[in-house]
Amino acid sequence: MANESPFSRALITGISGSAASYLAEYIHQTHPGVEVHGISRWRSGTQTAQNRFPEKVVVHEADLVDMGSVLTVLKSVNPDVIFHLASHANVRVSYLSPSSVLYNNILGTSTLLEAVRLAELDPTFLMCSTSEVYGDVDPTNVPIHEEVPLRPVSPYAVSKVTQDLLSLAYFKSYGMKVIRTRMFYYLNPRRPDLFATSFARQVAWIEQGLQETLRHGNLDTERNIIDVRDAVEAYWQAAVKCRPGEAYNIGGATTVTVGEFLERLISLSSKPIPTEYDPRLFRPSEPTRQEPSVEKFVRETGWKPKVSFDESLQHLLDYWRLEAEKETLIRR
Repeated sequence: MANESPFSRALITGISGSAASYLAEYIHQTHPGVEVHGISRWRSGTQTAQNRFPEKVVVHEADLVDMGSVLTVLKSVNPDVIFHLASHANVRVSYLSPSSVLYNNILGTSTLLEAVRLAELDPTFLMCSTSEVYGDVDPTNVPIHEEVPLRPVSPYAVSKVTQDLLSLAYFKSYGMKVIRTRMFYYLNPRRPDLFATSFARQVAWIEQGLQETLRHGNLDTERNIIDVRDAVEAYWQAAVKCRPGEAYNIGGATTVTVGEFLERLISLSSKPIPTEYDPRLFRPSEPTRQEPSVEKFVRETGWKPKVSFDESLQHLLDYWRLEAEKETLIRR
C-alpha cells in the first residue's frame, strides 16, 4: 500500500542517470499520488529517460548550467521537493578532465539554487552528495561522522564539497530548505563505471565467453556498501524527515575491502574467473577507509537498510548476466 506523502510534485535532476532512475521508480511505486518530473540534458540521454518512464515521469530537457532553461522548468513544474542528483560522477575521469567536472558540478548546482531563489519557490531541496567529500580521513575519525573535516582527494570530490557548502550558504543566506546527504558506496547495476558494477559485468562476460580476464585496479581500499534501492528510499526519508541546514551520512551495514568484494562476487560464479591488475584503473589518490556513522540519520528518520549484502550482490550479478546474454545474441 502506498504511503501518504507530504509532497505533491517532485523534481529530480539528472533523471537520465542511474540513481535518479531508481529514485523515480521508488516514488512512483510507493507514492503514486506524487507527480514525478525529471531534468535531462539532450546529450545525457533524454530520449532514453522518456522511453524508460513513458507515463511515470515527465522528462524536461534542460541544461543546469543554462539559467533560462532551468527557470523555465522550475516555473512549469513548481516542485515542492527537489532531489539534486545531476552530477559528473566518475571519480577516475575527474583526474583526466578536472575542469569539465568542476565546471559542470559546481556551476550546475549554483545555477539551480539561484534559479529556485529567483523563481521565488520554497521547495525542500535535497543536495545528494557523497562520502568522497571526507577524502583521506584520519583513522581516529573512523567511523566517520558528519563533523569530520572535509579533505577531498579528487577533483570530483572537490566539486562535491563545493556543492555541499554552496547549498549550505543558500540555507543560511536565504532560508532555503536545503538538506545535505552524504551517501556512501552503493551497488548500482545501471552505473557501469563503479568498480562493483564493472566487476559484475566482467564476471558475466567471462561466463559467456565474451572476455577472458577480469581487470581491476586497487583492491586494498575499504568501502561501506549499500544497495541502490535502499539508498533511494533513504533519499526520500531524508527529504520528508530530516532538518534543513543539516548534513547526514547514509550507508549500509557491510564494510569490505575492494578485494574482499571481488572474492565474494567471484564465489558466485561456477566458472574460473582469471584476474589481472590494470594500472590504468588506478587513481592518483583515493580514500583508504570509508566506514560511516549513520546514527544521526537513523535517529531522525528511523530508516534502516532492507536489502542484505548477499541479496544486493546477487541482484548486481544477475542484472549483468542478462546483459551478457543479450550481448551474446548480438554478436552471433
